[in-house]
Amino acid sequence: MEFNFTHLFWAFLLGTISAASLPLGSWIGLITRPKRILIGFLAAFGAGALFAALAVELVAPTVNAVTTADHADIHGAGSAVSAFIALIVGSVVGCVSFVVLDQVVNAHGGFLRKSATTMAWFAQKKKQRQIGVLRDLSCIDIFQSVPEAAIQDLVDLVRPVHFNRNETLFRQGEEGDELFFIRDGEVDLYQDGVKFKTLESGSVLGEMALLAGVPRSATAKATKGTHCLALRKDSFDQLRGEYPEFDESVRDMVSQRINELSQNRRQREQADEEWAMEASKALKTGVEIPSPQQLRAAYEEHSGAPMAIWLGIMLDGIPESLVIGLGLAALLAVHQTAGNAVGFFDVVPYTLMAGLFLSNFPEALSSSVGMKNQGMKHSKVFFLWLSLMLMTGVGSGFGYLLSEAFSHTLTVGIKGVAAGAMLTMIAAAMIPEAAHRGGPIASGVGTMLGFIAAISFKLLE
Repeated sequence: MEFNFTHLFWAFLLGTISAASLPLGSWIGLITRPKRILIGFLAAFGAGALFAALAVELVAPTVNAVTTADHADIHGAGSAVSAFIALIVGSVVGCVSFVVLDQVVNAHGGFLRKSATTMAWFAQKKKQRQIGVLRDLSCIDIFQSVPEAAIQDLVDLVRPVHFNRNETLFRQGEEGDELFFIRDGEVDLYQDGVKFKTLESGSVLGEMALLAGVPRSATAKATKGTHCLALRKDSFDQLRGEYPEFDESVRDMVSQRINELSQNRRQREQADEEWAMEASKALKTGVEIPSPQQLRAAYEEHSGAPMAIWLGIMLDGIPESLVIGLGLAALLAVHQTAGNAVGFFDVVPYTLMAGLFLSNFPEALSSSVGMKNQGMKHSKVFFLWLSLMLMTGVGSGFGYLLSEAFSHTLTVGIKGVAAGAMLTMIAAAMIPEAAHRGGPIASGVGTMLGFIAAISFKLLE
């Protein structure tokens, strides 16, 4: 194919036009408060349009070449099959590359660029916390004989608390409404101002007041930095009612604790069995969208978040920008082979351009709303998307240059890489975000309408 700078400029222009909806969507997201269902519908619409662009512009020509190849022409048929294999291999490479690079970017705060990736990050953090809590709870004596389901339920009921050195957990005589599991650290117990026991990791304290409904029998003070898990009385009673094994373990532990307290009182000649008797009588009767504050905290936690967000968005846009340049080169080759005079509007891949433009708008709109909630400056958010529009133009020009440097088979392989990355991005981010914000009906209808809208642009070609 004949190369000239005019065609290179066309590639840059097409890329810029396809991404012009990025700053437009960002601007609207920053100055308005679009409803969640509208954002979800638009995200699904964009996903459907991008699906159409992938199927019609990237995959269909190569598949059609295989099915219509004249097998009498061995060379032609072999070339078509080679291109088809390159498309498949490229798609796998694109998928794997996107997943790996996406994980790297997300690890540095890039997950904040989309609601779907943000929710996935918070879900992973929650899962890690639950695994840690589950591991700690499984080491506590009273859980050694109870069913695993009880511990799993307990994970959702407890909350982590931290006590500094010499900080008091509770005082003797206070009303008790929660108990504590010590994860690490040490807690000294005092009765009538006299220390009588030290509890370490894996110990439980505060359960007496919950069971008997009487004031705290001792004062608990951290001897060093101590991490605990706190469980409120209503949750404690719920677990005892649902799991008899847990109730029995607690009663055995409290019986042992009552004996210890009784012996301590007798040793100090201040025996007072009344509390122990009352405790014995009681003994026998016996999730998520992160808030704006959480988003800001996550943003501040990752010092490189702005750059990571920018890199993440660019990672999402690189494949589509390359495809625009490659698509332009393919159309130029068709016209030049036929000996036709070529004008700019003769080589516009309308379906691809429509799919990308329609998908970019809701992506920038939704992401800008999220970034605004994270506390990012409006000017920074807008210029982030504006720079991505220009980078898409550059990427499109680069895609055009690639078509000049490589063979047809290798060019199809590059398209496959782009297609694999884009398809993975749609399934991993756009569709989950659409379903989350708009619900299943809005996301389903939006995807269908987006697909139809994109393929309808074929009428312009």
